[in-house]
Amino acid sequence: MASTTKQVSEHPTNRIFSGIQPTGNLHLGNYLGAIRNWVTLQPDYECIYCMVDLHAVTMYQDPAELTASTREVTASLLASGIDPKGSIVFNQSQVHAHAELAWLFNCVSRMGWLNRMTQFKEKAGKNRENASVGLYAYPNLMAADILAYKASHVPVGADQKQHLELTRDIAQAFNSTYDVDCFPMTEPLIFGEATRVMSLRDGSKKMSKSEPSDMSRITLTDGPDDIAKKIRKAKTDPLPLTASLEDLEDRPEAKNLMVIFAALSNVPVTEVHQRFDGAEFSQFKKELIELAVEVLSPITTEMQRLVADPGYVDSVLRDGAERAAELATPIVKEVQDIMGFLRP
Repeated sequence: MASTTKQVSEHPTNRIFSGIQPTGNLHLGNYLGAIRNWVTLQPDYECIYCMVDLHAVTMYQDPAELTASTREVTASLLASGIDPKGSIVFNQSQVHAHAELAWLFNCVSRMGWLNRMTQFKEKAGKNRENASVGLYAYPNLMAADILAYKASHVPVGADQKQHLELTRDIAQAFNSTYDVDCFPMTEPLIFGEATRVMSLRDGSKKMSKSEPSDMSRITLTDGPDDIAKKIRKAKTDPLPLTASLEDLEDRPEAKNLMVIFAALSNVPVTEVHQRFDGAEFSQFKKELIELAVEVLSPITTEMQRLVADPGYVDSVLRDGAERAAELATPIVKEVQDIMGFLRP
């Protein structure tokens, strides 16, 4: 263990960092599971929201599509209610602290830790030997994203909890190695009724932009007719709906649609079960269509307006990157001093 007398800055107590990949086609699951929650956090936290384009290129991205998707995803956050004046909104590649700290964390993290990461196994699949080093070391960059701001909290879903645990492991290892209290033990921020939205074609699979069928998901660019078509054609079963939660455990498609209804209407799912007890799917889907169009159409309309004004979107990202760098650059310099790097 090394010893140092270096002073470290204080840990913020209400700073949130969260990121989203700018790969386009954001869907209802992204909105209900993440973006909507980000909006509600703004009054109570210092919020830093990032388009993680460095993460995106761990797998090949068409350059023109990456540019367009970064603007589109930014537009979706703004249209959903993220305030670029109160919150910091930027794209990751424009703040050098992320890449610099990620390399330093590559030298702190352990192969054994990364070997346990289940997301790499899922994304690499059978082609593991041909996967990029970036995809393998993705969790170290995620740790850098969070700790470059000494974030106190990170909103996480079930698929990100393991990565946050690694972030805490890296922070603890760094602090212990250099005998400092540099990095906080960032806490997960888990919402009461986490909304896990499943595919409209297969209730056992999470809604995903990578699923081949466009009918499996409602995207934030879908108009009212598209939303209506996808909900009408969503897979169901021949039985009527029921107020019993237990009865729906073996009916994943029915359960998924009721979860979506509850999330869009901001009520407990038990209330939806009671309301539609004994109803046929035709009646339920009609009301779900009306609700989805009412909630999503204003977001889609505002997104379209923002995408048509790339100069404004770029100005938001530019301003956000400057503000993010003001926070992150001193922290990376602090880390360099602790590790003994000479900065003449």
